[in-house]
Amino acid sequence: MKAKRSKRSSFILGKHKGKLKSFSQNRHKDKFANIVKKVITDSHIILEILDSRFIDETRNKEIEHDIQSRHKKLIFVFNKSDLVNIHELKAKIKRRGIKRYVIMSTKQRKGGQELRNKLKIEASRIKDENKTEGRVQVGIIGYPNSGKSSVINLLVGRPVAKTAFEAGFTKGLQKIKIAEGLFIFDTPGVVPREETLGEEGYVKHASIGARNYDKIREPEFVVGHIMLRYPGALEKFYSLDILNDVDAMIEQIGKKKGFLKKGGEVDVDRTSRMILKDWQEGKIEAHEE
Repeated sequence: MKAKRSKRSSFILGKHKGKLKSFSQNRHKDKFANIVKKVITDSHIILEILDSRFIDETRNKEIEHDIQSRHKKLIFVFNKSDLVNIHELKAKIKRRGIKRYVIMSTKQRKGGQELRNKLKIEASRIKDENKTEGRVQVGIIGYPNSGKSSVINLLVGRPVAKTAFEAGFTKGLQKIKIAEGLFIFDTPGVVPREETLGEEGYVKHASIGARNYDKIREPEFVVGHIMLRYPGALEKFYSLDILNDVDAMIEQIGKKKGFLKKGGEVDVDRTSRMILKDWQEGKIEAHEE
């Protein structure tokens, strides 16, 4: 069923239209982009970490094209697979024609051995092709909060890469040993240049967790877009009998949680951020219709 906007929902989305166009996803994007460019240049194999819930949204076609033009080996890693139906995920991967990939759940510690074995096989091929015994370097890319550091920790088998739920936690470049002669770079999350500005990119990054819920401006605006894109998901999670009405949902959840201002008025900002936190942490199932 396609989501319908109530008059109140249309208002909450419309009243902010155009206000987000000047927001920047990452004020240090040029510095981080240079780091990623260096990683791609110096690496033999690149891992692109994707959120299994949002495959297309977390793919960086710009960087993929750069990797392919340099004839580097690219392996797609579908992380957070515990949040989706595996059969549906595999069907989506097949439809997109992706051949070289690994499905992982760092939370459930699944897929690490498969990825490690695949990297060792690729590293052996690279050494044979180049007729060298030198080290093979693996680059890792992905949007902020896609789980790059968690993937590295699962690969290595111990917490060597710093992790945090906050998007963009990794600030610099780390080189970590996976196995003898095999090293991996941990890089900060970087988004495509064309997405760094504008309302559409801002909403997307907030929805997939590339921008943390506590740093989002106009959080009710983002909640409204999530409700429209994933009809019934928020209502089902919070057990609400409403029909795609953003204001009504925020009002009911705010009252239920006791998020009230003086005079008994619902704190819309606090309630919206709580909803986004639940969404970004994967507590709410996301199924597009």
